[in-house]
Amino acid sequence: MFEISINDNEYKIEIVKREGNKVTVSIGDRLYDLDVIEPKPGVYSFLYKGKSLEYNFFSKEKDKNQYEVVSGDKYWEVEIIDAQRRYRKNRAGDDDDGGNFISTPMPGQVVKLLVKPGDEVTAGTTVIIISAMKMESEYKVLADRVIKEVLVSEGDNIDGDQPLITFE
Repeated sequence: MFEISINDNEYKIEIVKREGNKVTVSIGDRLYDLDVIEPKPGVYSFLYKGKSLEYNFFSKEKDKNQYEVVSGDKYWEVEIIDAQRRYRKNRAGDDDDGGNFISTPMPGQVVKLLVKPGDEVTAGTTVIIISAMKMESEYKVLADRVIKEVLVSEGDNIDGDQPLITFE
């Protein structure tokens, strides 16, 4: 399950079943049976109730979770909202560097640690991967930093808002 924002409206989406090109998708409380193909990169063709729909997805330059979607004369701004993105939105107004530590907004499990104390990392570097609600999220530093402490180990179960990695 994941969440998306389309023109600032949020939706929960779950791929319920997949067999080849046939996909059953749950959006909110409705189910959709689709036949989906990607005839060329960024272009998706959906067959729904006998009607063919084609959508062009254009990734925004710096953000791979944000897209401009065009179909005919219709246009949508689409954002895939992962746990880290939701956390950042909730922290709007905080310092641009992301503060002195990384935490997750929800309970989960540490899947992979990619740093150790003393490591120097640059803005955008993934430092930890967390699994929460059957979804893996990469947590990145927002500015150039030096790792001070790693407070968890791979496989640890963690609480929401628990500091995981601190910076100097």
